[in-house]
Amino acid sequence: MAQDFMTIAQEAAQEAGGLLLDWRGRFQVKHKGHADLVTQADEAAQEAILRRVRAAFPDHGFIGEEQQLMLAGGGDYVWIVDPLDGTTNYVHDLPIYAVSIALARGAELVVGVIYNPATGECFTAERGAGAFLNGKRIATSATETLSQALVAASLPPKVEEDSPAFRQFVAAMKTTRAVRRLGSSALNLAYVAAGRLDAYWATTVHTWDVAAGMLLVREAGGAVSHVSGAPFYWREPHIAAAATEPLRVELLTMLKASEQPSKW
Repeated sequence: MAQDFMTIAQEAAQEAGGLLLDWRGRFQVKHKGHADLVTQADEAAQEAILRRVRAAFPDHGFIGEEQQLMLAGGGDYVWIVDPLDGTTNYVHDLPIYAVSIALARGAELVVGVIYNPATGECFTAERGAGAFLNGKRIATSATETLSQALVAASLPPKVEEDSPAFRQFVAAMKTTRAVRRLGSSALNLAYVAAGRLDAYWATTVHTWDVAAGMLLVREAGGAVSHVSGAPFYWREPHIAAAATEPLRVELLTMLKASEQPSKW
């Protein structure tokens, strides 16, 4: 059955990704909030995923980003979908965006797929079976210290100068080898799983942004948790992900230390 879940997840992600490519250059942009955009492409992609998932598993629940869609199911399974993670990048034709699809059973994530149609890269993971990029097994890096780490972060669309998010980002710039803000939570996590990034944290994202990616990191050998250090739960997506457990601990220590307002 797990293979059936993965098959549907991959097929749905690739269909949605094809729609995103087809909509390029002809969509209209709407604003959900400050720097929070949505296009017809987002909506068409989510509808395609919903149709495919509900046709295969009509008793499963469904959570989707667009219209904050939540459909109850008759059992423990819930699909968690972001049809276009990185909409601002997509609007600007910057090829750092993805379809993110996860399946949870109760508290456990069991399947995750992140597909970037602009590059053709499809990251997949099943609980207990490893993580893969286009069918080839991937693993996190061996980095254990922040001074050697390339890290990524997600910030709110509008960041106040002395907000906790701003202080965390500044602390990371002082502590790590380099910091990136790529604009796609899903791809940040996929890149940690693949060893391209060493760590990632976020406190302003939603479950559909990170559910699939957190399973990828775990299955690739990485360490994941809530930013408080508590175990990660997909319904509480304030997350820290790292290539190794020592790096995760150092990342959380840095984030905690940055909570106090700066003196400069």
